[in-house]
Amino acid sequence: MNYNTIKLNLDEGIATVTLNRPDVLNALSEELYSELDAAVTSLDEDDAVRVIIFTGSGERAFSAGADIHEMAKGPKNDSGLPPKTLDQERRAWRLAAMSKPTIGAINGLAYGGGAAMASSFDIRVGCEHSSFRFLAASYGRVNATWSLPMQVGWPAAKELLFTARAVEAKEAFRMGLLNHLVPCDRLMDSANEIARQIAANDPRMVTGIKALLMNGVGAGWQEMYETELHAREGVLKPTPVMEGFKDFLSRKGKP
Repeated sequence: MNYNTIKLNLDEGIATVTLNRPDVLNALSEELYSELDAAVTSLDEDDAVRVIIFTGSGERAFSAGADIHEMAKGPKNDSGLPPKTLDQERRAWRLAAMSKPTIGAINGLAYGGGAAMASSFDIRVGCEHSSFRFLAASYGRVNATWSLPMQVGWPAAKELLFTARAVEAKEAFRMGLLNHLVPCDRLMDSANEIARQIAANDPRMVTGIKALLMNGVGAGWQEMYETELHAREGVLKPTPVMEGFKDFLSRKGKP
């Protein structure tokens, strides 16, 4: 499929999706959202894809958020907002809940909808240009209440959502909004290194672990334990020893 607002690259089980509107700081237009949703759906259904990296074009921005100029010009509903179908509203959830692991390579500012999107990735790698602002409250809107607390905890999430202040790279790393902070010229190398480590593992277990973690949100600790036991007996039944440990046994000799 040809895309106008994103770029897609596939290499040895690793997909890289690049938001590609650098002239407007990769603002999230309706076309970009639609193309991103189509790409995410396709990649999640592709067994050859093990992990997905998301980044932005240019050196200034991952994404500055929603395309405000497009929103201002477009049709409005009774509340004075651009109308959205239920399917459109579900795009953010489909991105966060996709079965494949996701890595955000945050190459610059991630503001508004860009910050909300970044908070839904499984892992985030940033550099000295990375910064975040969860701007919804300043615009009379709301987002990321369901995703940000999962990354930084309630106290930090409340502060960032209430104040809409900027969070620069070092602070983002300290609070856990970034898993890794590296020099900008190492950003994609670092993201790809993590992706290769993930891609080298059993994809059934990687996606199964992600599902257990997500489905366990809000469950009691023992319930989470029992759910894991149940999974081991079913969909995540262990790989036979001679297959799962074949590399180890080949080095050490068979028992």
